[in-house]
Amino acid sequence: MSTQLLLSATYLPPVSYFHAIYKHDFPIVLDKYEHYPKQTYRTRAKIATANGILELFVPIIHGRKEHVAMKDVRINYDHDWQRLHWQSLQTAYRSSAYFEFYEDEFARFYEKKSEFLFDYNLSQLELILKLMKINKSISFTDSYKKTPPDMLDYRSLIHPKRPSIFEAPKPYFQVFNDRLGFIPELSIIDLIFNQGPQSKNYL
Repeated sequence: MSTQLLLSATYLPPVSYFHAIYKHDFPIVLDKYEHYPKQTYRTRAKIATANGILELFVPIIHGRKEHVAMKDVRINYDHDWQRLHWQSLQTAYRSSAYFEFYEDEFARFYEKKSEFLFDYNLSQLELILKLMKINKSISFTDSYKKTPPDMLDYRSLIHPKRPSIFEAPKPYFQVFNDRLGFIPELSIIDLIFNQGPQSKNYL
């Protein structure tokens, strides 16, 4: 019987990530030792812009080792991606109902540099749980296990190339509803900036 919820540390996680957290009454365990996989939410987030979905990517330093533990993946700052990401978020959500309310909380992720991707994503997760008033403890794995016992494993289920685990989500108001219609499975910040304190009720 599962007693913990096993997740990967992801960048501005999708709504389904928090749907899993809210739906299951288990403490969160983040996998620090999984081998970093490419093309996942660990380094990408989806937001809605006037022109449709925009994917934001956090660049990482690619070492010679083929398999690198998530805890050891370093962020690459050769290009000013933080400025570009923050400009994109401002452009997309400046007119949303709650952007200014939460703006300062998120701006710090684009003003300061974190060496490791895991730490960066963890800090975002802690903030978002706090803003959504979801009280969950977070612990970490001490080794990699392909099929960990007593854990509900969502590491590979929440993936940009797989169907969302959040089935039939109810539409909520989005900034560009009138021209794009409702877009599901965006980053949780889309929900937060548009729904504010009511975001948790949507999950």
